[in-house]
Amino acid sequence: EKIDDLARVREEVLSRGMYLPPEKPKEEHFDSNCITPGTPFMFKLAECLRYYVHDRINNDPGWKNLKVILSDANVPGEGEHKIMDYIRRQRAQPDHDPNTQHCLCGADADLIMLGLATHEPNFTIIREEFKPNQPRPCDLCGQMGHELKQCEGLAKEPTDECISMPGSEQQYIFVRLSVLREYLQTEIAMPNLPFPYDFERALDDWVFMCFFVGNDFLPHLPSLEIREGAIDKLVELYKKCVYKTGGYLTDSGVVNLSRVQLIMSDLGKLEDEIFKKRRQTELDFQRRDKQKKQRMKQQQNAQRPKWMLGGQFAPQQLGHHASSVVSNPRQAAFEVRKQNMSTSSRQDAGAELRSLMYQEGGADQRGQKRPAEQQGGRGGGDSDEEPEAPDNVRLWEDGWKDRYYKSKFDVDADDIEFRHTVAQHYVRGLCWVLRYYYQGCASWKWYFPYHYAPFASDFVNIGDLPNDFEKDTVPFKPLEQLMGVFPAASKKHIPITWQTLMTDPESPIIDFYPTDFKIDLNGKKFAWQGVALLPFVDETRLHKALETVYPDLTPQERKRNTKGHDRLFIGLHHPAYAFLEGLYEGRRTLEPIPIDTKLTQGMAGDVWCDEYCIPKNGVVPTPLPDVPDIHGNTCITVCYRDLIFDPDFLFKAKVLPGAVMPPPTIKPGDWNNKNPNQRYRPQLGFQPNSGYRDNKDPTAALRMIRNASGGPGLLGDPLQDLVCWAQCQEISTISSNEVPQTTAISSEVLTVKVVAKARATATREATAIRALTTGAVREVRTEGDSSSSHNSEVTTTSATSTEGTTVGISLTPQDKQLLVVDSSISRG
Repeated sequence: EKIDDLARVREEVLSRGMYLPPEKPKEEHFDSNCITPGTPFMFKLAECLRYYVHDRINNDPGWKNLKVILSDANVPGEGEHKIMDYIRRQRAQPDHDPNTQHCLCGADADLIMLGLATHEPNFTIIREEFKPNQPRPCDLCGQMGHELKQCEGLAKEPTDECISMPGSEQQYIFVRLSVLREYLQTEIAMPNLPFPYDFERALDDWVFMCFFVGNDFLPHLPSLEIREGAIDKLVELYKKCVYKTGGYLTDSGVVNLSRVQLIMSDLGKLEDEIFKKRRQTELDFQRRDKQKKQRMKQQQNAQRPKWMLGGQFAPQQLGHHASSVVSNPRQAAFEVRKQNMSTSSRQDAGAELRSLMYQEGGADQRGQKRPAEQQGGRGGGDSDEEPEAPDNVRLWEDGWKDRYYKSKFDVDADDIEFRHTVAQHYVRGLCWVLRYYYQGCASWKWYFPYHYAPFASDFVNIGDLPNDFEKDTVPFKPLEQLMGVFPAASKKHIPITWQTLMTDPESPIIDFYPTDFKIDLNGKKFAWQGVALLPFVDETRLHKALETVYPDLTPQERKRNTKGHDRLFIGLHHPAYAFLEGLYEGRRTLEPIPIDTKLTQGMAGDVWCDEYCIPKNGVVPTPLPDVPDIHGNTCITVCYRDLIFDPDFLFKAKVLPGAVMPPPTIKPGDWNNKNPNQRYRPQLGFQPNSGYRDNKDPTAALRMIRNASGGPGLLGDPLQDLVCWAQCQEISTISSNEVPQTTAISSEVLTVKVVAKARATATREATAIRALTTGAVREVRTEGDSSSSHNSEVTTTSATSTEGTTVGISLTPQDKQLLVVDSSISRG
């Protein structure tokens, strides 16, 4: 679709006589599907990772005492679940430290659920901050500031870099699950339960309920949209139903379906109301969006004179809107750094000039006026109004369930049994997913055999459904699973003779690889959000077809198709080095032997010799050109296997004995039970923003404003600095360490009148002025009894500076507002 759009827009732009940069030479497209286990790319990546770990352990002092376990793509399983399986098994052995710190790096939302499911007290997730709607160049002309559909063909001069992509600074988010646990502990607190309250069990129920909103294995229920507050809705239902369920929904990954039935029944009663409310919300949004676009068009039509600059140089309206307040100093400082990393001011000026020439004037590069219908888009009228995809289900109208099953499953309205069948498969999926999160993969054969989810009201009599799965199942081999997930367009990553099964019209499994298929938007706007209606792969038919091409595999391809093992890397200085080195002396140890946990800081498991091990002082060959070999190797590698437990063993989901929870971070004021919309308080960095709402201490903000303005004070004027500070303060809260340290007031005679709160005293005011005039004031005198200042109308305090001048203040305690004025110097 993108290629077609590019060709269409290019033709339109050229037909209007515009200029475009020459088309880029066609290059081989990078197929992101190659990032799948079993491909040559992933096999090469494993080699590079082994080289990288060798390089770090050999050359980086920070790695010399680390144990590194590498689990490459040939080891079955998702990366995060392999890590969680390792944590579960280590927790189950007696030498495990219950206060181990865990740190997981990844952007998937399910990492939060997985971390909570471990019940470990110290778990942190690092993820790159995602910033939506970041500027990107036009796909056609390569310039910034517009999208493909708005391209007018303003060609970029060969030597002009004014519209290059600005530099960016990657930000990271640290998710401390101990803090999230605190919030959840408050959120799902349930007093007066008919059974003992256990937060760890309630936390597991919360994780389970999140699966209804959607996960990697099941579509979300139609009545639950996470953006509509579905999780809050489920928690509310849960807290009401738990009093009649008689217990918790889950236990260490095992679901009590009879109790789940009660929640689903209550949710089913709300579905009709949910769908109608969703429709009303959509209509309201469309109305507001249309009004917004109309306002923007009116503003664009009211063009300013051509001689008037626009953008950052445009004249600003006078009045209280002329200045803005720095509400987020950290973000403001980041924007300044980002501007410094971007292109030069000359280039910015070029972009501004280009904007004036081509956009506001409406003229093309030859100075000719564009037709009115060509300005502002692909034509006149409401071209920005995109047609809404037809919705044949109409969940907000009566009969929505019949229309849903007819449209999505092609099932008649009277086939109630089919609806229950879909719901039963979905329930089995919920049981499988929860066990996957808490116990590991329950079965490699299970899958949900439908593209769509049932309704909550279709969950009928689910309490009697079986909750166990087929044991002793094995995963697909790497090349086999490629045949199960790849389209024919990615065939170059699989063996040549296997490719024919994807493309030959006579192939017995050609129906697995359609070149054209339907995408159901299912109420969404974009195709990538829709449901791809691809056929399900029949495992039996696939294996039977592969039997005919297995003999054609080369030795390298057979190696890629082999199940791999985890590998343990340690350096020469590690306590376990001598133990592992002994495995390679004499006859190599090929049978797994237990690790001595005293040498590995409590880590248990089995090890044996690794075929990829580089001998001591050997050479680690580089897998890439222009990258040097590693000489004098001091890193040893062995194959590693985690602890093995009985198939019926149940990993208990609980906090281990001896675990010490981190100190609480939530204060009483952080949680507002009366107004749920104000429960979240943002935090910048690692320090709580105490008092940011009350604005009692603007010292840091003033300091940042002062630094950003390039002077010692606002506009370089200490008195203005004093005024700015005083307007933000409540005098009754001032102490000597709370006032900003500004530059000394000059030798000019300044008289400052302070009208303070009734609780203020002359002594406190004198302290404030003394701190504000640090470096200039020699002494402070208070006239009148400060103890009686509450009753006196005016109390005067004076301070003599080193220059011999006097700074005076007057207090009127009866007034409620603080006012600072200059009464002796006229300053325009």
